[in-house]
Amino acid sequence: MEYKNATGRIYDIQGYAVHDGPGIRTTVFTKGCPLSCLWCHSPESQGFGFELGWLPLKCLGMDLCVEACRKACTRGAISRGEPTKRMGTEEMVEKAELDRTKCDGCLKCTEVCFTKALYSAGWDTTVDEVYDRLMKDVPFFENGGGVTVSGGEAMSQFEFTLNLLKRLKDSGIHICLDTTGFAPAEKFLEILPYVDLFLYDVKHMDSRRHKALTGVPNELILDNARLLAKNGAKIQVRYPVIPKLNDSRENMEATADFCVSLGEALTLVQLLPYHKSGRSKYDRLGRPYRLTNVEPPPESFMEKALELFTARGLPAQIH
Repeated sequence: MEYKNATGRIYDIQGYAVHDGPGIRTTVFTKGCPLSCLWCHSPESQGFGFELGWLPLKCLGMDLCVEACRKACTRGAISRGEPTKRMGTEEMVEKAELDRTKCDGCLKCTEVCFTKALYSAGWDTTVDEVYDRLMKDVPFFENGGGVTVSGGEAMSQFEFTLNLLKRLKDSGIHICLDTTGFAPAEKFLEILPYVDLFLYDVKHMDSRRHKALTGVPNELILDNARLLAKNGAKIQVRYPVIPKLNDSRENMEATADFCVSLGEALTLVQLLPYHKSGRSKYDRLGRPYRLTNVEPPPESFMEKALELFTARGLPAQIH
């Protein structure tokens, strides 16, 4: 199959992924998303540009690298911090200290930080480079596994995503596309032949509320799901359950009814309880986390939510 060796921007490739579709998978995470969900657990996925990540735990002290990061910074954003004990030892070290108000995002410090305490969130790559990396994991794809392309929103880098899927399709690998559904309808129809299963986010059924929570309305998202279902797609709906934001019975019933309307295209509804695991990523990027007062839903609540979906005859599970 003809494909173009297009360039794309990604921020991670994760092997042995068991939560991104059936079986054991490798997931490619593209960078950039048109949505800005309040609960996003991957803030590095949101922006389309490179970002400076800072993980102090990995810094072994500025003496060890001869202040390489400080010398590389032309804005004076990096200095010596107060002496602290190196983890697991009694040795005192002076780790780097980052002042983001002075940082201009040049990322020169990341080029000299050999421990990757300072790192770039995102890098440019090509279809062929990613394909070669994915081929190393083929032995793990037995028993129904494969490759998932996620984000961010992979449809926002359409040329890269389309051509990567074309090349993967020729290899007979099972392909999942994890999407918010927020992209032009014609692009979904174009990519449909190369996708075995869409992992499709449904976040709120009320469009005004959806815009308040994610930054965009939901009409295009719901219309695209219906379009894919009508044209033979297989869809696995993913519904994040966020306390106080989209977990009302009214919204859950509307979501369940929408899933029913997708008919035979629907293979599964995954209820995804809110979790806190992404909060530390905001610190690494120097951003505030906006849901500090939200706690994960109780297991008993999730069980009742599951009953609401299964009572309508839907295949559903808590993920």
